[in-house]
Amino acid sequence: MTQEEMWKAVSENDASYDGIFFYAVKSTGIYCRPSCKSKNPKRENVSFFNTAEQAIAAGFSPCKRCRSDLSEYQPIKEIAEKVKKLLDESFRGDDEINKELQQLGLSHRRMVQIFKDEYGITVYEYIKKLRLKEAKRLLSETNDKIIDIAYAIGFEGLSSFYRFFKINTGLSPAAYRSEYGNKYNS
Repeated sequence: MTQEEMWKAVSENDASYDGIFFYAVKSTGIYCRPSCKSKNPKRENVSFFNTAEQAIAAGFSPCKRCRSDLSEYQPIKEIAEKVKKLLDESFRGDDEINKELQQLGLSHRRMVQIFKDEYGITVYEYIKKLRLKEAKRLLSETNDKIIDIAYAIGFEGLSSFYRFFKINTGLSPAAYRSEYGNKYNS
């Protein structure tokens, strides 16, 4: 790989080159991954290294932004996983979701974008999938009243639950239970 190819990867923040090489900036004394989102340095101040150890041996310190000293540091992926875990645990109530997500310290917009980038689905769509899956489970495995199921999965009213369920399954909750319900659960 030529230095010009490496420079192109650095200037485009190309994550596909992470781990293949590192670059260091002479004026700051810092070394980074090619995907580092820090301001692009001047080309004449940049040196390239095959390993982090080589950059350290040359006197450079790891970047605190891209954590070039850690082999598997992926903060965005970690955030997306935290959001997913919170949604999996608290999808039943919007207030509970919002409170938990606020504790991550991100704006709602940024958190939604990170989640969509990582999983290819919006937070709202993911919550809908979780609620639908749980509604189907409760309808088929329990004798709980439909209104209780609606409240249990986060709906504030029966009509909105019926509308949601019918749009997503083609059946009313009662028809779904009748067709897929556990016959031994009577």
